[in-house]
Amino acid sequence: MTKEESINEKDDMQIDVHAPGNQQLNKDSHEFSFDHLKVYYGKLFPYSDIFRWMSYGNDGKHPACDESYFSRREFSFTLENDVYLRFQSFKSAADLENSIKEKCPSKIDIGPVYSIDPSKRHAYVQAGNNVFTPVERELVFDIDITEYDDIRYCCSGSDICLNCWPLMAIAIKVIDTALKDDFGFNHILWVYSGRRGVHCWVCDGRARRLSNEVRSSITDYFHVYKGSENGLKKASLTGLALHPFLARAYTDVLLDYFERTLIHNQKLFSVEDRYEKILDIIPDKSVASEIHEKWQGNKRSSTSEEGRWDQLKSMLQSGKHKGLRRCVEEIVFSYTFPRIDMEVSKHMNHLLKAPFCVHPKTGRVCVPIDPKHCDDFDPTSVPTLSLLLEELNAGGVLMDVENDWEKTSLDQSIRFFRSSFLQPLMKSCKEEMESSYSAKVQQSNKTYLGW
Repeated sequence: MTKEESINEKDDMQIDVHAPGNQQLNKDSHEFSFDHLKVYYGKLFPYSDIFRWMSYGNDGKHPACDESYFSRREFSFTLENDVYLRFQSFKSAADLENSIKEKCPSKIDIGPVYSIDPSKRHAYVQAGNNVFTPVERELVFDIDITEYDDIRYCCSGSDICLNCWPLMAIAIKVIDTALKDDFGFNHILWVYSGRRGVHCWVCDGRARRLSNEVRSSITDYFHVYKGSENGLKKASLTGLALHPFLARAYTDVLLDYFERTLIHNQKLFSVEDRYEKILDIIPDKSVASEIHEKWQGNKRSSTSEEGRWDQLKSMLQSGKHKGLRRCVEEIVFSYTFPRIDMEVSKHMNHLLKAPFCVHPKTGRVCVPIDPKHCDDFDPTSVPTLSLLLEELNAGGVLMDVENDWEKTSLDQSIRFFRSSFLQPLMKSCKEEMESSYSAKVQQSNKTYLGW
């Protein structure tokens, strides 16, 4: 049983140091305080937008809607002092808003839609094992910059900067394109995690209803790493030619980023231990040794990093050495291909942090990212809790006013969430609901008439 599946039969309130994403809150951070968080939840958090999203059209306005849908969705709260509340559920946007304002969670996670209201699951324990089970969940991806610590040298751990952010931009571009072009999904939301990574929510009805087996297959589609060698996660590229998905990623994204950005940003060929790690990928050690000696002998030469990379490519692709043509691709893939948290994507029961939360370690808001402009996204300039409160104070917001966020730097993020994600999704949900309802009415009429 995984930690996400564990159920406290006595009480849903527990101290759980192993809660997903749970960390010791940094109360000394000038960017985060619970007093400021209360103001944020009181004036800025977009409750109605989250409710509309999580309802998927089941808002009571259409005869085909499922009025129990939203109340069967699990929310979890992490409170002050690491108190972790699981299996929270709400009947309405107002119910959700009131609970968040009352409890002031430092973190809000969203789980699956269950077969029954998760807060009432204990009442069904005696009915059998299959009564309380997840029935819908967005296909989600979690990508953490710490997974790249073996190939980034500007930062380590939870730190992130503009020199290593391109690794996240690569992941967004590669995965977003594949989800749309290879799997036909349309409603995809990318969100900055608030600290060290990105989250992806695939929200098409077809994606939400995928079985765990299909989720695993899709996750495996994005997996090329097969263990590690000499401290480097190694890409394993099998077959005579790259799979069309990998070939497209390599041609359209990976090679260009590696050559134009990462070589320079991470100084991959100007520091000996860094280019030694690259040479270790070459299976023919005599070739690797020859190149190493050449570069060692020319330490004082003016050969640029790009020049060394060109020399390496030329030797590997010359055809003089058997079995080395694929090495250039393996090097590029090892340094650029997305590194997703496989387990998060494979199972319906995994929780993922809600958009527009505030990260307690950084005070940064988990804002949406436009995949078309992910290169321009700057994680260091994301709206913070302290900045938003300064903007509210500067705007003279003293009374409760609708859309207070319009006076803050959160304005652009909420508008993007609505226009680029929520509105197209709601339109699709209503069309799907109308189509399903019409088909049922038509079938009912046929049955009534005896056709």
